[in-house]
Amino acid sequence: QLVESGGGLVQPGESRTLSCAVSGATVGSMSMAWFRRAPGKEREGVAGIRTSAGHLMWRNYAPGMAGRFTISSDGVENAVFLRMTNLKPEDTAVYYCAADAHVGQSNWLQAGVYDSWGQGTQVTVSS
Repeated sequence: QLVESGGGLVQPGESRTLSCAVSGATVGSMSMAWFRRAPGKEREGVAGIRTSAGHLMWRNYAPGMAGRFTISSDGVENAVFLRMTNLKPEDTAVYYCAADAHVGQSNWLQAGVYDSWGQGTQVTVSS
């Protein structure tokens, strides 16, 4: 089970960190990713990560997402995080956490390959 938190209303230029708490499995046994769906748009990938025994296997960002977004995971907390900085109104979206043990670097951006999803957390960037 995946449970996101940390969303809310933020001012343009501010930062926010989203959390995805994992239960029923360990973050080290799965590829984890963040996706988002903006109003009227298709769901899009943001960032993905895979760790094993605390070691980073890979970490990828969708085009245009690196720099302002940072994905990380914590084996002790069994959670994945998305640090978002310099937020813009166009970042307004519902952000979803996804997980799957069989996803790799070649297909992490494909939402259809993930078998576990959280309920999403709304991030609204507005002054």
